[in-house]
Amino acid sequence: MAVDTFAVEVAFALPRKQRLVALQVRQGTTARQAVMMADLPSLFPEIPSDTFEQAPLGIFGKALRQPEKEALRPGDRVEVYRPLEIDPKAARLERAKRQARGE
Repeated sequence: MAVDTFAVEVAFALPRKQRLVALQVRQGTTARQAVMMADLPSLFPEIPSDTFEQAPLGIFGKALRQPEKEALRPGDRVEVYRPLEIDPKAARLERAKRQARGE
């Protein structure tokens, strides 16, 4: 009996470093399992490894509510989202203040 496998990708990016890991996974593999299979901590040693265990995930830009339950389909690209360094509203407010001061 043949095992049904198919190709997916796992993507993670920092401002100056990006990686796309191609995987062959079995039918029923979840998004979170694919991230663990991609072994991102070895590719990004500067990031704490538990970050990848808890990070929000998406597929082709659509955030997943339950990545531990989301079964992948052939060709899916799982995206690992990193936390924002600054709140977008705070950044916008800071830019507005600088513009008001003429900077």
